[in-house]
Amino acid sequence: MKDLTVILDDAPGALANLGDATAGANINIEGMCATTSGGKGEIHILVDNPAATREALEGAGIDVSGERDVLVVEVEDRPGTMAAVARTLGDAGVNVNFAYATFGGVKLVLGVDDLNKARAAA
Repeated sequence: MKDLTVILDDAPGALANLGDATAGANINIEGMCATTSGGKGEIHILVDNPAATREALEGAGIDVSGERDVLVVEVEDRPGTMAAVARTLGDAGVNVNFAYATFGGVKLVLGVDDLNKARAAA
């Protein structure tokens, strides 16, 4: 799984355009996080085929500004699970750059500064 970062205009329909582009290419977005600031939206999407996703998005005029491996951890749907994972990573000296959850099953997606160390700790 890969996390792709996409920067969109903060405008009505921009996120729908991203969804249309991936759906049109039969690409399933496994998880997502989106925030806005300064007239732009930063969207992180979790996909299993980053090359096809990049092609579909760029074909729709949407630039992919980043791609990275992420730690994906299955967690229970109960209070404290995110804290436990974050504590384990913190205790291992791993910094979390961003985090979000997946759709469907409960998984925590973490962009970290040291993926190998994070995988060993998690």
